[in-house]
Formats: sequence, C-alpha cells, structure tokens
Amino acid sequence: MSGNFIDVATIWLHAGKGGDGAVTFHREKFVAAGGPDGGDGGRGGDIIFVADDNLSTLMDFRYKRKYTAKDGENGRAKRQSGADAEDLVIRVPRGTVLKEAETGLVVADLSGDEPVVVAKGGRGGWGNSHFATPTRQIPKFAKPGLPGEDLHLKLELKVIADVGLIGFPNVGKSTLISMISAAKPKIANYHFTTLTPVLGVVRVGPEQSFVCADIPGLIEGAAEGVGLGHDFLRHVERCRLLLHVVDVSGCEGRDPKQDFEQINRELAGFSAELSQRPQIVLGNKCDIAAEEQIEDFKRYIEEQGLTFLPISAATRQGIDGLPALVYNRLKELPPVRVFEPEYVRPDKSAQPTRPFTVQRTGDHEFTVDAPWLERILAGTNVEDYESLQYFQTQLGDSGILDELVRLGVEEDDTIKIGEYEFDYVY
Repeated sequence: MSGNFIDVATIWLHAGKGGDGAVTFHREKFVAAGGPDGGDGGRGGDIIFVADDNLSTLMDFRYKRKYTAKDGENGRAKRQSGADAEDLVIRVPRGTVLKEAETGLVVADLSGDEPVVVAKGGRGGWGNSHFATPTRQIPKFAKPGLPGEDLHLKLELKVIADVGLIGFPNVGKSTLISMISAAKPKIANYHFTTLTPVLGVVRVGPEQSFVCADIPGLIEGAAEGVGLGHDFLRHVERCRLLLHVVDVSGCEGRDPKQDFEQINRELAGFSAELSQRPQIVLGNKCDIAAEEQIEDFKRYIEEQGLTFLPISAATRQGIDGLPALVYNRLKELPPVRVFEPEYVRPDKSAQPTRPFTVQRTGDHEFTVDAPWLERILAGTNVEDYESLQYFQTQLGDSGILDELVRLGVEEDDTIKIGEYEFDYVY
C-alpha cells in the first residue's frame, strides 16, 4: 500500500428542489365557492456527509462523481402538503476535508462524529391557499419550490496514518516499514529515496492493526520550506504517534543526538503542537553500533522522558515486539483532533433574505438582479390580474421600485428581470 499521503477526489453535489405549491380549489357537492385549498410543496433533500471509520480511502469517489438528492413532493388538493424528500447521506473516511473546488475554501472538516449538512435542499413552495384574502378570494397562482444548493467540491483526505516514521534521509525508515508491513518501498543507499509517503498496514493480531507512514526524510530548514520541507511536514501533521528513527551508529559521520534535536526543531518550527506529539525513539543500525554508543544515546533519550528502543531493521533485532508496543501506545492516545477549518461558510440565515441589485444598462433600460424575484416571477400567472398584482407588491415591498426611481427610471423604460422584460408604468 503506497502512494500520496493526501488522497484527493472531485465531486458535484445537487441538493433536492423543493416541491411546488398546488393551485387547487375545494369542490364538494352542495358546497358552493369552496375556495382555494392548494397544499405546500415538500422540502428537497439535503446532502449530508458523515465520517466513517470503516473507510480509509477516497477510491469510491473516483468512479461516481455526481450526487443528487431527491426533490420534494409537490403540494396536493385539500391543503395536503407534499412529502419532504429523504436526505442523501454520503460517508467518507474520518479526516476528510471538503473544499470548494474553484476557490479552495474549506466547507467542512469530517474529523468529528457529528454529521455535516453540506448542501441544503430547497424549501417547498406555498399552495394557493396562502394567498387568499378578503379581496383576492380566488388566487390562481402558487409559489414554486426553491432549488437546492449546487456545489463543486474537492475532497482531501489527510488522516491516513496513525503512526508516522520521521527522521533524516537514509536512516533506515523504508527498510523498517518493509519489515513490519506489506509495503514495498524503493530502498537504496542514498538520500531522498522516498519522495512521497509510503503507507503500510501493520497487523498486530487477527483484528488489531494500525496504519504506518514512511514520511520522506527531512533536512535542515524544512520548516522554512527548504527542499520539499513544507510538503513533508504536512504529512506528519495528523499522525497520532511519531516513530523517530535515528542512526545510532553514526556510520555516515553524523551525531545521532544532533540529528534528533534538528528534526524536533523542524517540527517545532512548522507547528508548536506538532513538536508536542508523542514519540517513540528507535535507535536503528544497532548491529553496527558499539555498545557504548547505544547506552549513551539511550540515557540521553530517557532523560527527556521518551521511550527508547534499540533496533536493527536489517537484521530484525528488536523488530518483532515493535508492533505490539506501538499498538498499545495508540490505545492510550486521544483521537485525532478536529482541525478548525480555515474558512467557515457564511450563515445564510443571518444574511438579507431578499438581496437585489439594480443597474442602468441602456438609455432607457434597467436590469434587476434578484434570483429570489425570478423564482416568484416563474410562479406568476401573467394572464391573471391578481397574480400580477401580488408580484408587483413584492417589487414594492423589497425596495426595488424605490431604487428604480432613485436611478431615474421614466415611464415606458424597459425593466429586465432574468429572462423577462417589462415596460415601467407609473
């Protein structure tokens, strides 16, 4: 199991449209002028994302990219409301981050247990019974259902590994992960053999396992972006436990204590929290190290309150007990923290419900941009006087007519609203 640590997929979401309100009239034997009794339309289905611990990749989203929730049912006679549509629930691996595909702004972070409504279904329309008044007793129009939200999302999976192997290049991380898992990384005796993380599932028992990532080797200055530093450090950002591999033999002329301190400085320079992540220090290449070297480094690590384990990935020394040690330590650690999104979608309930703009687009032409008004217009019966009167009332109550007057509208000027055009009449 190998590949990029950040798994990405792109999908399209279409929440359900609200059902249309009904235009019906009560008809019953011996009951004269029963009046309007059109019911309201049902709510369109929401699209909800849920974190699922049984999933570990975004593979499914490479085969299905379009997700559409059901529409609400239209209203019926006898003031019967249409049924609300069922919500569409999409399950993703825990830790998946949802971003707007075009802008990269974060919509939601699925690290917690709470379902997240990502795309809201449209509200159902009103039946004509809502529009009956003492002077308008036979309304022949209703309100159409509102469309649901459409979103183009980029899914990014950050939480793949429980454990991250960190350390300088060529300290034996790739050999180690090949020994404790089925992963087969490219191994060679030179620096930066790993350019992307290699993932391996480490089996501890019949039903016990954890995912380990061989993180590409860090170099001095990684926290400032030297080399591929920022990309490498981002890979360990969500590992719950770090296995810090150090070449305790110093066979390349390096000081293991200085290497250990340098890697931790890079972690702290990138993220203060990352520098506090629990570590188990693995002194690798013990088969070619002197006993004094191992004991000296062990004392140095244990003085800092860390667990030290001498190993040799090449000869399997100390390897057999490592998976159980790591698994037991993971059981003691809290789950991955919920990252605060960089961007929170605006609360639409706190925004003006009927925004509009009016622009002069010609000598005697004005264009009104008001999507909510276009929906009302779509449900207006232009051949019915009362229906047009209701539409004109909405123009006045919203402030659009006042804005037209402020911009100098004159009689017989053309007013454009979406696909419709009207002549302005005092």
